Amino acid sequence: MRSGAGSSRASSTKLPPTERLHPRADDLDLRSIGSVVRQLHDEDVVAVRAVRSALPAVIQAATAVANALRAGGRFLYIGAGTSGRLGVLDASECPPTFGSSPSQVQARIAGGRRALTRAVEGAEDDADAGASDVRAFDAGPLDVVCGISASSSTPYVRGALREAKRRGAHTVLVCCNRPGTRADVDTLVLARTGPELVAGSTRLKAGTATKLILNAITTAAFVALGKVYRGRMVDVRPVNAKLRARAARMVAELTALPASEASRLLEAAGGEVKVAVAMHFTGLTARGARKRLQENGLRALGASGRKGPHARSPRSTGR
Repeated sequence: MRSGAGSSRASSTKLPPTERLHPRADDLDLRSIGSVVRQLHDEDVVAVRAVRSALPAVIQAATAVANALRAGGRFLYIGAGTSGRLGVLDASECPPTFGSSPSQVQARIAGGRRALTRAVEGAEDDADAGASDVRAFDAGPLDVVCGISASSSTPYVRGALREAKRRGAHTVLVCCNRPGTRADVDTLVLARTGPELVAGSTRLKAGTATKLILNAITTAAFVALGKVYRGRMVDVRPVNAKLRARAARMVAELTALPASEASRLLEAAGGEVKVAVAMHFTGLTARGARKRLQENGLRALGASGRKGPHARSPRSTGR
């Protein structure tokens, strides 16, 4: 052990877990690159286990988001630094993945757009800016506002959540340290990732856990809203060659039609995978299939051809 290491570790126990010195990192700078990479990977496994322990809260958050979106509300991320960037990333990926409106999942980061590519000093310490960003969202009772803060104590995030609570929104806090005082939020998603190999660098294990959580919340919510059918993103917008090929492939797979027929069906559906598949199930035109989709949903229309433990009859889907 290096000189003074014992005393520094003892003092670090007074810090929040994500700020403490990792017990196996004191000689990190003496190791080979291979050893460092393997240790980082081991810590990623810790992050996954931490998320697993938080799954009941993740499910609660995803349910709240699905209910909000179904009722015409929005899912709004608020974060600073790495946490804020992860919120922006997840929000920006929802429209191309699920065909959702960009207004349904949005994100604000402390320091604004500039903070996406570089640190904006002091931005995370401004609680009033967090509250102001929630007001700019015009958040209300139909919305879910999710604060993201590895430390759980970022002033910008806490200010935003207080304002969201005041406005009647459902509030969520995704964090990796238990809040020092009771978090006044409706859903606390706590992934206890512990100390980082590079002390305080929550872009590592805490960032990994946070991304897993945000992915799970939005994906589960949009699955519940019928944006995924039989493991496929059937509301994808085929805006480039790769996505056009994927759309045609999905129609062929879901209808068991030859590729040429599936492509013609997709063209008749205006490039909409879900409509094309509904046309096949119902024998209706694109217009009629869209109407039937609004009334029933694709899961109900295709229920008769489903097999396995999760197959349901049209009446049991609730759609």
